[in-house]
Amino acid sequence: MTLNFFGKSKRRVQKAAATARDVRRKGIGLVEVLAAMVILAVTLTSLAPLVYSVSRSTLTVTGRVYRNGVLMQEVNRLVALPYDNLTVGTTSVSVSSSPYPHTRTIIISEPVANLKVVKVKIVPLNSAFSPDSVTFKRTKARTSKYLCTTCQ
Repeated sequence: MTLNFFGKSKRRVQKAAATARDVRRKGIGLVEVLAAMVILAVTLTSLAPLVYSVSRSTLTVTGRVYRNGVLMQEVNRLVALPYDNLTVGTTSVSVSSSPYPHTRTIIISEPVANLKVVKVKIVPLNSAFSPDSVTFKRTKARTSKYLCTTCQ
């Protein structure tokens, strides 16, 4: 057994140096980083169709919400108008401003006396959104002789 200057054997010094090399390697190696990146890439690639589907359905729902809002606004405006102010014919308005550019067509017909059929049609300029329409009837209110004090 040979001793060095500090009184330790050569074998003990070599063993201590080997353990020191093993202890120094406590970080993450390049292979581990690459393996983690591959696992992450596979996971994110499998989630891509789900993210695409959710974004498409969100776009569709947003278009429906805007379309229904425009339809309800027009129906409420036309219902609030007096019967005699509804003129028979077709009117069309194009709205090109955000958030919902569209063409709104209102068709009013009078198939019989004292009855008007109103159709509101919304056609969005974005082809991702579907068009829609609503039809309702308006009748002329009859006056009641019981409540009318000036009627004969």
